[in-house]
Amino acid sequence: MHLRTFISVILIIPFLGPCSPAKNGYAEAREPKIDRVTIPEIPQNAEPDADASALPTCLLCVCLTGSVYCEDVSPEMSTIPALPRETAYLYARFNKIKKIKNKDFANIVTLKVIDLTGNVISEIEDGAFSKLTNLEELYLTDNKLTKLPMLPGKLTTLNANFNLLKSKGVKSNAFKKLSKLTYLYLGNNELEAIPQLPETLQVVHLNNNKINTLTDETFCKGNTSLYIRTTLEEVRLDGNPIVLAQHPNSFICLRNLPTGHYY
Repeated sequence: MHLRTFISVILIIPFLGPCSPAKNGYAEAREPKIDRVTIPEIPQNAEPDADASALPTCLLCVCLTGSVYCEDVSPEMSTIPALPRETAYLYARFNKIKKIKNKDFANIVTLKVIDLTGNVISEIEDGAFSKLTNLEELYLTDNKLTKLPMLPGKLTTLNANFNLLKSKGVKSNAFKKLSKLTYLYLGNNELEAIPQLPETLQVVHLNNNKINTLTDETFCKGNTSLYIRTTLEEVRLDGNPIVLAQHPNSFICLRNLPTGHYY
């Protein structure tokens, strides 16, 4: 009997583990050691980073397949964000973008539409768009541009209404070689003359400028009365200091007379 009790004690003791001194007659297990990590406190008066360019583009904007929407971004966006390589459509309207640089779109050859309406753009570097061989639509409405940069050859639509464009800032042949240009909007600027227009145009708005002269070559071919400009459907010249009735030969090739002052 004593031998059996001795063996049982030997078998049980190893499983009890180390114990703290007894309290009130009971053995007390030691509390396990816990590693504690100190988390630094964030100052309550800390302000978030107000620079939009520091945030990833697709966190700052909405990115869908091939499309990037950066409209009325908060915090204010003052530059073009880094775009995903496959971007085909960029809508960066109603921000505070001030300048377009050559590097902004340098590697995004897939771009088809760029809409920069409602920014404060006063300068576009001359090569910013020229290498975008797939660009079809460009919207620069409601900015502060005084001149236009070189434009890509596949452009079908250009809207630069409500800027500060002057004739010296728009080369006379800026649009002549754009063989696919269909819609041209240059209203509400400060143009004094009409630049050369490509044959492909269907709509041209030149309203509310400072245009004060026309020639027989502006819309037609002055050396022949047989030429009919079949594609040009809409011409706006209203809001300019020119009396259109004084230039009857300037419109003989058009199917529809321009909108404007005739007396």
